[in-house]
Amino acid sequence: MTRNLADQILHAEANRPSVKQRMAEGKALRQTIPRDVHGDYAVPADRQDPIKILETQAETRLPFLVPVRYARMLASPFAYLRGAAATMISDIAPAPTTGLEVTACGDMHVANFGVFASAERNLVFGINDFDEGHRGAWEWDLKRLVASAVVAGRFLGGNERYCNEAARAAVKTYRKALREYAHMGYMELWYANINEKALLEALPAKNRKQAAKTLSKARQRTHLQVLDKMTDLVDNQQRIVEIRPLIVRETKTALGTPLVDALRLSLQDYMASLSVERQFLLSRYHIVDIARKVVGVGSVGTRCWMIYLQGRDSKDPLFLQLKEARLSVLEPYAAPTVFENQGQRVVTCQRQIQGAPDIFLGWGEWEGIQFYVRQLRDMKGSAEFKQGDSNFDLSNYCKLCGWALALAHAKSGDPARLAGYVGKSEELDEALVRFGNAYADQTERDYELLQAAAAQGRIPVAEGDVL
Repeated sequence: MTRNLADQILHAEANRPSVKQRMAEGKALRQTIPRDVHGDYAVPADRQDPIKILETQAETRLPFLVPVRYARMLASPFAYLRGAAATMISDIAPAPTTGLEVTACGDMHVANFGVFASAERNLVFGINDFDEGHRGAWEWDLKRLVASAVVAGRFLGGNERYCNEAARAAVKTYRKALREYAHMGYMELWYANINEKALLEALPAKNRKQAAKTLSKARQRTHLQVLDKMTDLVDNQQRIVEIRPLIVRETKTALGTPLVDALRLSLQDYMASLSVERQFLLSRYHIVDIARKVVGVGSVGTRCWMIYLQGRDSKDPLFLQLKEARLSVLEPYAAPTVFENQGQRVVTCQRQIQGAPDIFLGWGEWEGIQFYVRQLRDMKGSAEFKQGDSNFDLSNYCKLCGWALALAHAKSGDPARLAGYVGKSEELDEALVRFGNAYADQTERDYELLQAAAAQGRIPVAEGDVL
């Protein structure tokens, strides 16, 4: 705990503003920042070249994986949006904000939600990617979410009404959930989550059967399933199966250090970030194999390793993912992070918003690379977006996304002031639907620029099965 936080607790005033007062303060912000202004989007005259932003990011990534990143982003405008968080924040950061800060996800699109296991082994729904997490404006997350709803809706083959209903549903549910969270006690809010029962009850009856299947599938995504799918016997020893260039077994680091030695040092650093009882639990496992793994869209080119460990015997596997952590794309537009290690920033953001769902969540540093560690697969599942599938109920899915985002912002910000500002009317909903469409158009224009850059040979693009 920092000194100023300790002072805040020890010397707190007895008459802190009530929920009612804070909601009134939030409402008063509409006088200076009308809710309708959030619907405005105009291309700035000095707008940065979106391809240049990607090229700048590529300069510090593994060069042989950069073509894979471009190939994945070229799959569709939706895929492009997923990889272009840095471009979008540069576009929306100059817009007016209320000054109400939260722990922002930083890459808040509809594909960054899913179900995962809590520490108590219950399935919950929420945000599942915190690589760009940083203190910042709540508006940034909500704008990216509604823009992604429209872009995803177009990808699924939906018409304008289909897309707008999805974006509108996300904002409406966000508003309503914030008002509920504003009246919760802080401990109640800390433990709040969207559990399986609440998730199913929130969906129309017609969708519950499919949702139940998704949840059932998530329960089967365990370490034993990874063992079956991603390993094989090699010389009588279980080893990770290589699928080049996506999964590759390496023996040395970029500096030429034997990977096993470097990893041993990195895990020592990582272990220090865990509580003592979890250090003890992890110490019962030993490393069997290591492989570099390509993950996601925006993350492609950053360093990521899959570590296969074994406990009691071959039927007691543990798979960890050690992933490089870099400065958040929000950092240039917000106050500098208080964390010296970017992995700690990611872990802290996740713990603040999710509690502690992954008992092995931690961070460390080796050979100048800051990283965080999590379990590779632990009852995790997410929605599948298939191009042209307009039967996908995007509107009801976006309701869940808006709910989960409201919970994240309530846990990390002031839900009463936020609820007071967003209000009960649909003014913010309609404004952000307007913004979502405008930014979806911008995304499609940027996607065409990326296609042109590929055709002109400006950027390298991998061929073959890299998706």
